[in-house]
Amino acid sequence: MAENTRTILICSGKGGVGKTTLTANLGIALANSGATTAVLDADFGLRNLDLLLGLENRIIYTAQDVLDKNCRLEQALVRHKKEPNLALLPAGDPRMLDWMKPEDMKTISELLSEKFDFVLVDCPAGVEDGFKNALAACKEAIVVTNPELSAVRDADRVIGILNTSDIEPIQLVINRVRPNMMASQEMLSIEDVQGILSLPLLGIVLEDE
Repeated sequence: MAENTRTILICSGKGGVGKTTLTANLGIALANSGATTAVLDADFGLRNLDLLLGLENRIIYTAQDVLDKNCRLEQALVRHKKEPNLALLPAGDPRMLDWMKPEDMKTISELLSEKFDFVLVDCPAGVEDGFKNALAACKEAIVVTNPELSAVRDADRVIGILNTSDIEPIQLVINRVRPNMMASQEMLSIEDVQGILSLPLLGIVLEDE
């Protein structure tokens, strides 16, 4: 049993800021460092995490099947062939959103916490029910944004909700950073984004041209 498991919500206000890509890469990096890591796809509407990890053809059961007791957790976990410490728990059918409750996500998170050092929850963008469900499963959060005003404004709304929950720490990753565009003021600077969002900066990811 993994004691002191870190369950981390990876969220953003706006779609398309690279949140799922960050989840996949962070999962691989943690697994590579020797930490047993589960990535939970909580984005039932879009379900892209399996594609990014190259596991889409190996899914038999999902989180929905685990909750319905159609299978054991171990049967639903898809192990990464190149990273033995990494496993994906796929999202269920998009119709799950109609009946999924925060308690259901909490149940899934607790099952994963018994087996893994890290649980990364890829959360749907925005602040709707999918976000609230994923939030219930986590103890800490990473907010992902691009250095653009619309993305930062939406991230600020998400942070407002995180600040009223029992989530700590809440850290910031600024993704798709282009230093040349920042220099010409076509993009917000790192200092601008930090000033607006008032979060500790976990890291920046440069745009790969």
